[in-house]
Amino acid sequence: MSPTRSLPTVVVLAAGGGVRYKGTGPKLAQAFGAASVLSHTLDAVVSSGLPLVVVTVASLVEVARSVVASRDIVLLPPVGSASREPLGEGFSIAAGVGARPHVPGWLILPGDMPLVRPETLRAVARALDAAPVAYAQYRGRQGFPVGLSAELYSELVLLSGDEGLRRMLVRYPSNPVEVSDPVVLDDINTTADLERLRLSGPVMAWQQSVPLGQPNEA
Repeated sequence: MSPTRSLPTVVVLAAGGGVRYKGTGPKLAQAFGAASVLSHTLDAVVSSGLPLVVVTVASLVEVARSVVASRDIVLLPPVGSASREPLGEGFSIAAGVGARPHVPGWLILPGDMPLVRPETLRAVARALDAAPVAYAQYRGRQGFPVGLSAELYSELVLLSGDEGLRRMLVRYPSNPVEVSDPVVLDDINTTADLERLRLSGPVMAWQQSVPLGQPNEA
């Protein structure tokens, strides 16, 4: 990627805990090393140099604001609020993409991937130059982030409920980015997942040089 060209925006999905997670409190607010799960994920995105937008809910706004500016946060309505459909992955993706309509593409990244590497994000962003869809994969298994080019905007902003990315991965030519690190498959669905990543997650080089949990300007 040329440093002068417009870059795709990372849409971080941070709207809740997930139905399979049975721990106390939101899973994205759980401690992970020196900060929270979400803080580590956001810090990786910031370290990548790519622009970002965080799609979240009221209970996680302060966690997000410990790393990113308020202008980069999209606050979703409460579940079940009047005239709004239930939240879900598709709803969150549409909100994030709609908040950044005039960019060359988007990288979709769940907020519960605290070990994602900045270089992986940059590699998937570069791969969007060659195809409308790109994604990180490990040993042939599709993981995150998933990149989508600007030509898919009209479909992305119409996603709703739990309708996610599977349809687009099937319908459009994809450019998989093979990586040597299995963390592209590691999101947190259960308390056991969280404990496993806490035990196995090394301190990345980029984490050593960038302080976690430092508030950005509003």
